[in-house]
Amino acid sequence: MMTPNLKSILLVDDDEISNLFNKIFISRLEIDAEVDVVNNGREALDLLKQVGNYENESIVLTPCLLLLDIKMPIMNGWEFLDAFKEQLSEEIQKQVTIVMLTTSEDQGDFIKAMNNPLISEYIQKPLSESKFTTLINKFYSKQEVI
Repeated sequence: MMTPNLKSILLVDDDEISNLFNKIFISRLEIDAEVDVVNNGREALDLLKQVGNYENESIVLTPCLLLLDIKMPIMNGWEFLDAFKEQLSEEIQKQVTIVMLTTSEDQGDFIKAMNNPLISEYIQKPLSESKFTTLINKFYSKQEVI
């Protein structure tokens, strides 16, 4: 089985500082991937519904990797997962690797995440360069990480 190339990353988190740091260290890894940020599950769902459509003269890419926080306003991570499964095509669902990235130390959240077939990994914040590199090497072509 071939591993896909990582072309687009979507950070779904209301913590602006985490998003900023994550974008900085992802760019330092020199991964040739577009990195987008949204502040809650509703914004992520709205963006995913635009996949393949033209926006501002560029096509909206399906994020290959979606880093999802649990606790967010408007639509939290669990609500997003329910809507993702109900409202998006299986084709899009299969293209997105969802990683739960959270500060939650609740064992119930971990168990719920590991029992959810949409979630590929569960990672405690903060996301570090080594955690991210391990994640990329697990799910994507090795040549993507320089």
